[in-house]
Amino acid sequence: MSELITTDPVEGTRLTTARFAFLRAEWRRLCLVTYALEPARLEPLVPPGLSLDLREGKAFVSLVAFDFLRTRVLGIPWPGYRDFPEINLRFYVRQGERRGVAFVREYVPKRLIAWIARWLYNEPYVYAPMTSSTRAGEGALEIEHRLRVGGKDQVLRVQADATPALAPQDSTETFFKEHTWGYGTSRRGGLVTYEVRHPLWRTYPVRDLQLEWDWGAVYGPEWADLGELEPASVVLAEGSPVAVSPC
Repeated sequence: MSELITTDPVEGTRLTTARFAFLRAEWRRLCLVTYALEPARLEPLVPPGLSLDLREGKAFVSLVAFDFLRTRVLGIPWPGYRDFPEINLRFYVRQGERRGVAFVREYVPKRLIAWIARWLYNEPYVYAPMTSSTRAGEGALEIEHRLRVGGKDQVLRVQADATPALAPQDSTETFFKEHTWGYGTSRRGGLVTYEVRHPLWRTYPVRDLQLEWDWGAVYGPEWADLGELEPASVVLAEGSPVAVSPC
């Protein structure tokens, strides 16, 4: 690979929302590595009033790594907190017809961001040293994320074709990448709901996944067995500007 590149907004993209957006940013080049699990494994984690969003009788968790760019909170671009990577482990839930995600843990390389997210929203954010890079050349992309946990680097590397396309609505890629709703649990045990608005994301055809990941160190011993499973899906989504609104 050659030529380290940076991400620019999609030309002509306009994002509007009728709700007040407390956060606006760009989420770019989202790597989703997904594993199928028995529903009973995830049911204890489901926020109140929701159910697991199953596909062919299976529940799923996804390791998601992406770049948070041009971030504005309450309209303010805080210096030093605009551009950073994030890595999270999420699972899929629904509230009636609303399909959404909930989180096991979310890593960011900024202590203040992790503290604010935990304090204000009870979101499971954790600080850890992290880096991300994107390289392009000869019709291909290589995305690499490194997370320093357990005294060593955890590495996620995806190689893909450089030309994205929009996946069909009923495809596996669309099932895992397109969700309007995010959910959590408040400190009092109530349901927290927020809306995420963005245009449909195109995906890059994935050529190869390299994952050097100590699941037990990163997410706890109850997740260590994920290292023995083959991914059910690997998706690399282009991303876009997003707006996140409370509900």
